[in-house]
Amino acid sequence: MTTKSSAPLAQRAGKREWFALGALALPALLITLDSTVLYLAIPQLSASLNPSGTQLLWIVDVYSFMIASLLIVAGTLSDRIGRRRLLLIGAAGFGVASLLTAFSVSAEMLIVSRVLLGVAGATLMPSSMSLIQNMFTDPRQRSVAFSVWIACFLAGGIIGPLVGGVMLENFWWGSVFLLGVPAMVLLLVLGPVLLPEYRNPEPGRIDVTSVALLIVGLLTSVYGVKKLAGANTGPLAVPALALGLALGVAFVLRQRRIDSPLIDLRLFRERTFSVPLGAMGLALFTMAGSQLFVAQYLQMVVGLSPFATGLCSLPASVGGVAGSLLAPLLLKRMRPAAVMTTGLVIAVVGFGVLIQINSDNGVVVAVVALGLLNFGVAPTVALGTDMMISSAPPAQAGAVSAISETTHEVGLGTGIAVLGSIGTSVYHGQVSGNLPDGLPENSVPAFLDTIGSAADEASRLPGHLGSAAFDVARAAFTHGLFVISVVCLAVTVLATAAVTLLLRRGSTEGETVDNA
Repeated sequence: MTTKSSAPLAQRAGKREWFALGALALPALLITLDSTVLYLAIPQLSASLNPSGTQLLWIVDVYSFMIASLLIVAGTLSDRIGRRRLLLIGAAGFGVASLLTAFSVSAEMLIVSRVLLGVAGATLMPSSMSLIQNMFTDPRQRSVAFSVWIACFLAGGIIGPLVGGVMLENFWWGSVFLLGVPAMVLLLVLGPVLLPEYRNPEPGRIDVTSVALLIVGLLTSVYGVKKLAGANTGPLAVPALALGLALGVAFVLRQRRIDSPLIDLRLFRERTFSVPLGAMGLALFTMAGSQLFVAQYLQMVVGLSPFATGLCSLPASVGGVAGSLLAPLLLKRMRPAAVMTTGLVIAVVGFGVLIQINSDNGVVVAVVALGLLNFGVAPTVALGTDMMISSAPPAQAGAVSAISETTHEVGLGTGIAVLGSIGTSVYHGQVSGNLPDGLPENSVPAFLDTIGSAADEASRLPGHLGSAAFDVARAAFTHGLFVISVVCLAVTVLATAAVTLLLRRGSTEGETVDNA
């Protein structure tokens, strides 16, 4: 893969760098673990805190959107004050925010705690990614290092459901968030010993106006999209989306004028930067929304326990790790674009399987589909990350890593927000008008809101009536999952076509990784 940096001649990394990579695996594991355990905790969380449908979506995705809105700022800050220093500051903040999240006593407190987690989490990923680029200057070793790091990121999906499932069956829902505390303590101990410090010798100043435009523009756009995709649009949806888009345009125009932009827009002219960026965003968009609904489907529709749901997610997590580790090996025989395209085709097949889901074959279809999806998406994430970071100068490693991770989080967050809102809207439409006669009027809102509130309300009704009403909710949720799967299938086909057409001339033999 080509690199346009003016870096010195590459030197092969030694044992210290590989041990340091192990330390950087801790935040990678934690980010995924935090998301997967949240998915499993939703039913118990809903019963305990009784959030509304909108509050539940914010609980799930405000973390990703806070990270996304602050990553570029954090990346620029890491270039300025030091990548290791910012990583350790974020680790301490993440540990404290995890404690606040675990002991939240209301939906509002949990949303605020998740916001704080996002603020702290924004410092972890760009610092980790830029440190990997700095430590592994040999192209072959760097590709392997990024693939291993992405595999650790995905391995959190293996650890989270198993450990989280056990904890949810023995403790309260908040206990799963305590898993982040020892991981951050360990990083604080190992980081100063193993990780080197890097910073940009000429970082420039941080433009506060650009920061404000980015954060407010992203959050207002998300609010508008969530409301437009949901069942209750509300009067502020269109103005919020319009304001967010306008602020986004203003942000881009400002980056072109100022001397020290948060984002160097010239990077987007390179196909090896912009195409992998877009493909990763679309792939993660589909993965996040589908996995959120599948996790709820297995528990609320099929009736599996949290631990059993965690076991069902194992093939998906193993598939993701396998796809990530296999990617650099395939570079010996295939171009990066060909590896990414092949993986995305497998993901398309996975969504083709998922649209077959119904109440009779749910577990088998979900396990097979998610295994194919994760296996197929992993090479795009691993190789796309390497292609993007390799295309930038080392002095901008923090900022470029932040752009990459911003795309990750925007993809994840918009997947949850947009697909979650679409699924919720379909659910609401299917339940409305199909509830059995004789259902008390004060019970109807619970069935219309979320399947979690429907399950809680059904348990309070007389046996036959409660079962009949919950059967309607189960069928509605399954149909919502089908609709989401169709949307994801179309988006993944689009991403596959983009990589195939736009990168087929962008990764020639001279641009592949030197495997000698």
